[in-house]
Order: sequence, then C-alpha cells, then structure tokens
Amino acid sequence: MLTQLVFFLILLALLKKFAWGPLMNVMQKREEYVTSEIESAEQSRAEAEKAQAEASEQLKQTKKEATQIIEDAKKTGAKQEQEIVEAARREAQNMKQSAQEEIEHEKEKAVQALQDQVGSLSVQIASKVIEKEISEQDQEELINEYIKEAGEER
Repeated sequence: MLTQLVFFLILLALLKKFAWGPLMNVMQKREEYVTSEIESAEQSRAEAEKAQAEASEQLKQTKKEATQIIEDAKKTGAKQEQEIVEAARREAQNMKQSAQEEIEHEKEKAVQALQDQVGSLSVQIASKVIEKEISEQDQEELINEYIKEAGEER
C-alpha cells in the first residue's frame, strides 16, 4: 500500500507538471478570449446604439427640413397665386377702362356724324322750303324723304 501511495504521489506530481499546468494555461487563455469577446460585443452594441440614435436624429432632422420645404412651397404658391390674381384684376380694369374710353370716343364720333347729318338735312330742308312753301303733309313727306336719304347715305 505504501508503494501505491508513493506511485500515486509521483503520478500526481507528474500530472501537475505535465498535464495540470498546460491545461490551466489553456483554460486561462480561453477565459481571456471569452472576456475580450464579451468586451468587444459590448463595445459593438454601444456603437450600434449610438449609430441608431444618430440615424434617428438625422431622420427627424430630414423630416423637419422636408416639412419646412413643403411649407415654404405652399407660401410661395399662395403668394404667386395672389400676384397672378392681382395682375389679372389690374389687366381687366385696364381693359375695361380702355373699352369705356373707346366706347365714349365712338359715341362722340357718332353724335358728331349725326349732328353733321342733321345740319346737312336742315340745310337741305331749308333750301327746299325756301324754293316752295309746303303744306303740313308735304313737310312730313319731305322729312321722311330726307330721313330715308340719310339712311341710304350710311
């Protein structure tokens, strides 16, 4: 039994020197590797969260800018609409005033032409009256005749 104990102690010493030491070194290296991988994963997770937060902030900023651009476009459109309506209103007013002036001018020309014709007719009637004295019926026929002639001259 004593020999078995000695052999057992020698075996333990040999195992400690050749098996237990290298096994513990491998376990130590494995522990360090797992620890570094966990730290790397934590760092990657933190960077991913940071990138996600930045992307979210950029998305919010982009949405805000898009909303601002849309609002500016609406304001510009409304302003242009008002300018176009106002320009059309001014143009219509100018056309109306021009048409009224033209109508007034044509009216004056027509009145002048009518006065000229009436004057001419009066002169012709007076010359006919001077040539002969006429009755009321002859006078009416003469007026109708001159009116008819004036209508044909047009």
